[in-house]
Amino acid sequence: MILNPYTALDWNAVIPLFLVAATALLVLLADVIAPGGSKRYTSVAIALAGLIGSGYLCAKLYRLTYSAFGGGFMVGGFAIVFEELIILTAIFSVALYAAVGEEDRIASSLALMLWGTSGAMLMAGAGNLMTIFLGLELLSLALYCLCGSSKRPAARESALKYLILSSTASGFMLYGMALFFGATGSVALAALASPVIANSSLFLIGAGLFLIGIAFKLSLVPFHAWVPDVFQGAPLPVTAFMSVATKAAALAVLMRFAFASLTGPHAHAILLPILVVGAISMLFGNFAALAQTDMKRLLAYSGIAQMGYIVTALAGTTALGLRYAVFYLAAYLFMNIGAFAVVALISTENEEGSNIAAFHGLAHRRPLLAAAMTFFLLALAGFPPTAGFIGKILILSSAVGAGYAWLAGVLIAGTAISLYVYFKIIRLMYERQTDSRTAPVSGNTPLAWISVGVCAIATIVLTFYPIAPSNILPLVK
Repeated sequence: MILNPYTALDWNAVIPLFLVAATALLVLLADVIAPGGSKRYTSVAIALAGLIGSGYLCAKLYRLTYSAFGGGFMVGGFAIVFEELIILTAIFSVALYAAVGEEDRIASSLALMLWGTSGAMLMAGAGNLMTIFLGLELLSLALYCLCGSSKRPAARESALKYLILSSTASGFMLYGMALFFGATGSVALAALASPVIANSSLFLIGAGLFLIGIAFKLSLVPFHAWVPDVFQGAPLPVTAFMSVATKAAALAVLMRFAFASLTGPHAHAILLPILVVGAISMLFGNFAALAQTDMKRLLAYSGIAQMGYIVTALAGTTALGLRYAVFYLAAYLFMNIGAFAVVALISTENEEGSNIAAFHGLAHRRPLLAAAMTFFLLALAGFPPTAGFIGKILILSSAVGAGYAWLAGVLIAGTAISLYVYFKIIRLMYERQTDSRTAPVSGNTPLAWISVGVCAIATIVLTFYPIAPSNILPLVK
């Protein structure tokens, strides 16, 4: 009798995410035994070590392509690239806890963030519906707690809103998965690729419900209402993590579904609603950002528009579009996290630095921070020559080449609107203050400074060396 039907290859596939989850336990243990004055940096150091180790183990698997746990988890370039992006996001977000966050809640917050990271990594490699939902719930449950981990009243409101709305979206997604199972008799994504079920009403309705859940996680209009309030109320490192990691995990699921599970002439019709809401998101996100007075809310609306740009690259489900979408996601990671790191550096525990008024005259007080923020905002706006500009040009070429010129037109219009949004902040930073107020500045925050520097360098490298791995076609079997 075989007690363990799985081989070393199966377990090797999930060792990176197991390491991240185990690191969370070490963080909690260290919090109990570490001296009082060093708890923050001990917890951050352990979390960073675990994430870096996990990233190294992921990199070793990049050249391998196989199905683990009977198709439940896929190993390959696609999964590894997304896992690495999620790990990078977690590394930068953990580093921000060295600058902001309440001392007595650092360890618990880091543990939850690490468990959420492992859930996002599980979604990146998910090969069946059960694994997708397991990863989604592991990520979501951690985020519910993280959003309310601050003592500020706004954090409680943030957590409650995210709990209610995210649970509703998960319900839609789960019901869609149930209809997929009814149509195919299997939980495997590979079963959805059968042309026999293409006209099945169960499959079509299930696809609609499933994509509603994905659109919520991507914060696409009209499933975006939670984003600005949750981003503003949640602690800043949590907001930075959610802005990329959650969306990267959802994008991995959407891309695997779109590129590997949809076949036949109905594929484009099924994805058309996502493309339409992506187009609306590009316009709405940038329009709504115009009126914001809080940097976290502004970046939340910016993120809505940015996800619209990435979804545009998926039009036509071409391999080139997939590569360009991954490239832009990587560029967005560094541009966005860099901006959040600057906000952390001018914030105190109460995060006053997230108010746009704190940026007034920043160039005359903190010229390096103002220069870095200017660079990140120009990149987010797609101003040449930046990685954001290169990414948008690549997405435009992909959309036009796939026959979706109307999406390219909407992208250009959304970019034009966003220029005013970001230049408003830049102008404010380079104005001279007429009063004596100064932005609060964090104390000893070398990790936040390192985050700003690394994100700036990475954005510059992607500007002049726009590369996306070629081995990233998603597999389901």
